[in-house]
Amino acid sequence: MISWPCMLKLTGDDELIYLESERDFMSECRDLLFCDDDYVIDSAGYCYLIESTSEKLALIKTEQMLAAHEVSNLIRAHEFKKATLCLTKIHFLTVLDAIKSLSY
Repeated sequence: MISWPCMLKLTGDDELIYLESERDFMSECRDLLFCDDDYVIDSAGYCYLIESTSEKLALIKTEQMLAAHEVSNLIRAHEFKKATLCLTKIHFLTVLDAIKSLSY
């Protein structure tokens, strides 16, 4: 079962999208065009592919799981693009803490 909150990682883009709940996922992603390599990372580090049909969006769990340092690296790239934080200070002990940082 997916652990919310999550973040959306689009292929070829360092921007991350914070998703508080499944409702936010549906609302935020309803009109996006997805690439096969786009994925959602949940608070436990599990990765989910996005399956889009004409009727709904679904998250399909993969075997890939990211550690806190891997998610921290994604956050660093995201923040570098915004150029608002000192990147060397970005470090998270848990995936949940990393994902929650996107909500601020």
